[in-house]
Amino acid sequence: MNADLDLLVRLGDYDRPQGVAERAVRAERLGFDRITTGETTGWNVVPPLTLAADRTDELGISNDVVSPYGRSPALLAQTALTLQDATDGRFRLGLGPSSPAITERWHGATFDRPLRRTRETVEIIRAVYENGTPAYEGDLFDIAGLDYENELPETPPPIDLATLGPKATELAGRFGDGWTPQLFTPDGLRDRLSDLERGAELGGKTLADLRVAPIVRAVASEDRERARELARSTTAFMLGAYGPYYGDSVADQGYADVVDDIRTAWEDRDTDAMAAALPDDVLDELAPAGTPAEVREWIETYAAIDGVDAVRIGFATGMSDADKNATMEAVAELV
Repeated sequence: MNADLDLLVRLGDYDRPQGVAERAVRAERLGFDRITTGETTGWNVVPPLTLAADRTDELGISNDVVSPYGRSPALLAQTALTLQDATDGRFRLGLGPSSPAITERWHGATFDRPLRRTRETVEIIRAVYENGTPAYEGDLFDIAGLDYENELPETPPPIDLATLGPKATELAGRFGDGWTPQLFTPDGLRDRLSDLERGAELGGKTLADLRVAPIVRAVASEDRERARELARSTTAFMLGAYGPYYGDSVADQGYADVVDDIRTAWEDRDTDAMAAALPDDVLDELAPAGTPAEVREWIETYAAIDGVDAVRIGFATGMSDADKNATMEAVAELV
């Protein structure tokens, strides 16, 4: 397989931040190229990533993703530069427009103009990278600027953007260094890559200048039906209960009726009915789940989509540690 293999881990699956570092060590031994983890309302993402960096030598370190409403642009730049130093240049910063729930009910901010905020945040981070100051005049931010105290790295950390819609993905192509989409069918991903390419052209780049690393939730097991049950439940929950964006995206990819059925079941908080509303053919389009050989074939086919540079492997909810290790080992045979 020509594409890289990334590993996405969930902070809530571990009792201590050191558990992420232990998973990172295993990922490096198996040949994964990068480990990444997200941040919502649990641990701050920086300490686990720092621990992972300290215990590995070559494994790339990323985050999926931090909110532009939860930290100031200057603090995001500080965070990225600190992790770039901690990783000896292996860090990539992940940003995304976030969601109303996290923005308003956790950070206490107003979810206004998410694309504009994302763009200005990226521009301010780059100003710190290039000039050592967040000085900026924009629609949302007006910053006089102070000087960054430390020496700036010769190669600052790239910025990956997690987006779904056409305009947001065009923005990712124009202002980002990479794109980390999620819950795209192969055809849906190809369609959205055209938006990314258009944005890259607006930014004076080509698609080859961006690292495209779509996220998929994988379960590989000799118990095929259990693997598919876990993947089905997780995928349905993301479509019906994770706010509107994932569901809207998959609906736009041709599965509006399926998403409507899942959302109807969620109104009654009936997670079994949500899973039952996700047909086999749609599950097969969205997630690699089944025997180890089936999962490898799925990932290999997905990685072969023109424009994809890496496949980011995440886990389904309910997987045991043994399930996760088995899935990692199965996928690592592609390395």
